[in-house]
Amino acid sequence: MRFVQRFFGQIAAGLSVLLVLTVILGIGYPAAVWAVSRIGSNSAEGSPLTDANGCVVGSSLVGVDSQVDPGQPDPFFHARVTGSVSDEDAFATGDPAAGLPTNQGPSSEALAAFVEERREVIAERENVDHAAVPVDALTGSGSGIDPDISPAYAQIQIERVATVNGMSKDTVASLVADHTDGRQFGFLGSETVNVAELNLALGLTAPGCGTR
Repeated sequence: MRFVQRFFGQIAAGLSVLLVLTVILGIGYPAAVWAVSRIGSNSAEGSPLTDANGCVVGSSLVGVDSQVDPGQPDPFFHARVTGSVSDEDAFATGDPAAGLPTNQGPSSEALAAFVEERREVIAERENVDHAAVPVDALTGSGSGIDPDISPAYAQIQIERVATVNGMSKDTVASLVADHTDGRQFGFLGSETVNVAELNLALGLTAPGCGTR
């Protein structure tokens, strides 16, 4: 009888431990991870950006360089080139889902030619001197999907964006200032401007959700 009691007592203790650990590790821990992952703007939901119509127009973490048809008015602030994976087109749009940088090294003649082509095109588009085009406008980021540009690149785009969108330069410059983030922890990296958030602040909307 004592053996049977001890046997069932051990089974009860084991089941109790199993139940407690299941609740803690099978329910509590996953729920805590899920909750923590959704805190803040850079959450596991992908940090979606929504326009005034409630349509998702992109992510604050993914840079997509919006393009217009040749000869059409260009209302957008442009991000860094995202098509750096292409060895044939200096301005290829690329695929944000790929997240691939170029495989061209610093001694690559193809990359050097791309840089000069981009300098020429951007200087003409923004009506500035070639020397005014900043480095980040000419090169892709390590990931190829950097959502940020330098304040210098944003500055040379202000006049075009203001003109095409029928806004004053001061208003657009103020929006740029509002979307300029300081250096990380105050001393790491450089100031950046999030292009996706800036274009959204201009009122540019998602296809199919109403157009500007």
